[in-house]
Amino acid sequence: MIAAASPPNRLPPDRLLVRPGPDGVSVSVDPSSAGWRYLSFEIRRLRAGSSTALGGEDAETAVVLLAGGDLEVARLGTLAGRPSPFDGLPSAAYVPAGCTVTIEAATDCDVAIARAPSSPASRPRDVATEPALISGAEIGIEVRGAGNASRQINHIVKPEFPAHRLLLVEVFTPSGNWSSWPPHKHDVDDMPTEAVLEEVYAYRFRRPQAWGIQRIYRRPESPAAEASGPRDALFAVQHGDVAIVTDGYHPFTATHGDDAYYLNALAGDRRTMACSFDPDLDWVRETWPTMAPDPRLPLVAR
Repeated sequence: MIAAASPPNRLPPDRLLVRPGPDGVSVSVDPSSAGWRYLSFEIRRLRAGSSTALGGEDAETAVVLLAGGDLEVARLGTLAGRPSPFDGLPSAAYVPAGCTVTIEAATDCDVAIARAPSSPASRPRDVATEPALISGAEIGIEVRGAGNASRQINHIVKPEFPAHRLLLVEVFTPSGNWSSWPPHKHDVDDMPTEAVLEEVYAYRFRRPQAWGIQRIYRRPESPAAEASGPRDALFAVQHGDVAIVTDGYHPFTATHGDDAYYLNALAGDRRTMACSFDPDLDWVRETWPTMAPDPRLPLVAR
């Protein structure tokens, strides 16, 4: 069954931003804390020589190596390390429901893990049945936007990938630029224009002391505002923070002097990134054909 809209969500603004734990890395979000249906997300640090099992009978799982040395995936191969997201393309592993893999860290490394339920009754026939690695060579690199709304999108688990609900991209926003711009949302099922997608933003910065600005808001006439009331949250987001986007528009800007990164993990009923734009600001896309992309992009190339 395809949900017509995101479920009503009345989380107060301070619950939409999750700070890392005492280690400065560990973050966890699940459906009970976010008030949505599907997506669980965590960031954890794996110590050198440690191993952990990923997967399960009724959930699909994806892991992205954020920073650190190589990560061995039993019987599949190696996820290539990178000192930080700014030092190389990502590598990832996808584990479909019904499978389990063990990962082992050669050195300390930080990983992001996304999960979503995938029961046999709800699983499409074209979903993968075996775990798979996604190497840097398979990552699709896109420079989107123009002028100071230019950013780099690295497509990891794309709509075309044979996953069930999960989608993963990472975004690089150069110093002073805007991304997720014009503001967009994906909280109603109105295909082909828009699909319902739950989403997290997991931030890192080239300079860890830096910060950026994230806004999450509902237009007063939107279905989300009618169901759950007004929302307009504005955050100074820091290295290691995670924002929860249950519904509404969610633009981001990188402050002057500091390049920004975020990993987006999404989950929904459809394999699409379809979204609609704030009607007051959608006009800016019409100006992009007359503008050049930011020459600093891509920040991370092959």
